[in-house]
Amino acid sequence: MRVNGAPDKANGLSGWGWFAVVALVALLVGALCYCVFAWQQVPGVGIPPIGWIFLVLGVVFTTVVGGGLMFLLFYSSRKGKDF
Repeated sequence: MRVNGAPDKANGLSGWGWFAVVALVALLVGALCYCVFAWQQVPGVGIPPIGWIFLVLGVVFTTVVGGGLMFLLFYSSRKGKDF
């Protein structure tokens, strides 16, 4: 049953929801294509092995911190500690 234009939970996303998902995926693909194009236009650009190591460590660290913060958010919400 719809309430205030919200979609039924059993039906998933509404038409505008799917439109937003498709638009965001299209923007992501466009950004990635531009990055690959721009990277190929600059001659002699390379990342040394230590750069790849730090790049991977930065991605892992950022993901762990983000996941930890989301865990704390949901944990405090379930325990009733939110203000």
